[in-house]
Amino acid sequence: MAPVAVPSWRDVDVDAVCASVRAVAFDLDNTLARSRKPMKPAMAERFSALTRLLPVAVITGGRYGLVVSQVLDMLGDDADRTNLHLMPTSGTRYYRWGGDRWDLAYSHDIDDQSKRAIVASLERRARELGLWEDQAWGPRIDDRGSQITFSALGQQAPVEVRERWDPDNAKKNVLADAVARDLPELQVRAAGTTSIDVSLRGYDKAFAVRELAGALGIEVGAILFVGDRMTPDGNDYPAAAAGALAVRVEGPEDTVRLCDALIGALSRSC
Repeated sequence: MAPVAVPSWRDVDVDAVCASVRAVAFDLDNTLARSRKPMKPAMAERFSALTRLLPVAVITGGRYGLVVSQVLDMLGDDADRTNLHLMPTSGTRYYRWGGDRWDLAYSHDIDDQSKRAIVASLERRARELGLWEDQAWGPRIDDRGSQITFSALGQQAPVEVRERWDPDNAKKNVLADAVARDLPELQVRAAGTTSIDVSLRGYDKAFAVRELAGALGIEVGAILFVGDRMTPDGNDYPAAAAGALAVRVEGPEDTVRLCDALIGALSRSC
């Protein structure tokens, strides 16, 4: 299949997009917020406004706890939580609002034997490649149930340090390739600024947008997916390859501007 060309948000006709989309899905890190940081108030305001206009999903490689701290904790009472779809760990888990709490609709967890093999491969390959850094801020390997994530600088590394570590993704890609050779039955992909995600094969953001479409009773092509890693080796790209209407942003500031345009266009069409 030929690669999908994902346009920058600046190059899309937002009115035409809003005439056809019935849901919006966002990546989290470097799309709604900087890595592991909460959404800024301006972003939270736009995000809440969108939930009052149509279904909104968060599809991220991060664990559920990060969705809570980065997104949910920043929302005011004006957000329509019944219109929110939370899909952490690349959609291997799915949460919906039950009226007084977030209920887990499904979870596709990795068995213990596979988890041990994943952890062993991640550490061995990182050490062989010189990517097991001497200094780390917190644990390097995080068991997220349905996904194992390796963070080269540790889970709590400062954002500025993370962003300098692998700006062209070369380190993550070579590590992901090495681990994938060890674990051909599993899915291995470069993820956030310093991380590698390992999950059951077939569970990525393509799976997530298909599940979201099924839950909403719409076509995948009626979902607008917004993310920052839209090249073929990026972890947002599978959503575009699955047929979602994907657009690329460079960071949360772009996303705020895109949301302003979406809110304006959706409000005019209501």
